[in-house]
Amino acid sequence: MSDPQSEIYLSWAEYDEKIEQLAVKIYRSGWQFNQILCLARGGLRVGDIFSRIFNKPLAILSASSYDDRVRRPRLTFGKSISMTTPTLGDKVLLVDDLVDSGMTLEQTIIWLNEHEHYDVSEVKTAVIWYKAVSKIAPDFYVDYLEGSPWVHQPFEKYDLMNIEVFAQM
Repeated sequence: MSDPQSEIYLSWAEYDEKIEQLAVKIYRSGWQFNQILCLARGGLRVGDIFSRIFNKPLAILSASSYDDRVRRPRLTFGKSISMTTPTLGDKVLLVDDLVDSGMTLEQTIIWLNEHEHYDVSEVKTAVIWYKAVSKIAPDFYVDYLEGSPWVHQPFEKYDLMNIEVFAQM
C-alpha cells in the first residue's frame, strides 16, 4: 500500500482469516504466554478468538485514541484490567487490531509497568495490521502497510448506526 490515503475493506471471513494467520505466526514462534490482554475495542475480537484457540485466559483493558477518524491528542485508559484470573500472569500477549502511530501499544506497555501489582515480566505484542508510520514495531503481525490506509473492518457499519435503525425494522 504505497498510497497513504488508500482504504482497505474487509469482509467478516477475511477478518477472521487474518486473525487465524496471526495466531499461526505466534504459535510457530514457540513463545509461551500465560495470559492474553486485549485492548478494547479494536482488539476484542482478536483477543476472544485467541483465548479460545490457545486456551488461555482473556483480560481486557479499555483504551481509546480515536474519535471517529480524528486522533485525540492523548490516550485514555480504563482504570483497571478486567480479568477472571487472580493475577494477570507474568508473560502477557498484548493484542490489538492494528498499530497506527504506535502510541497505544507503547503507552499500554508503560501503563503495565507502572501498575506493578500486575507483576508482568514479559510482554509481546500482536496486531493484524502494522502501519509503516508506527514508532513501535509489534512482535507479531500479518500485514505490513507501507502507507497509512484506513482499514475498514466489518463491524464499522455499526459506527454509523444507532438502535433506532434496528427498532424500525
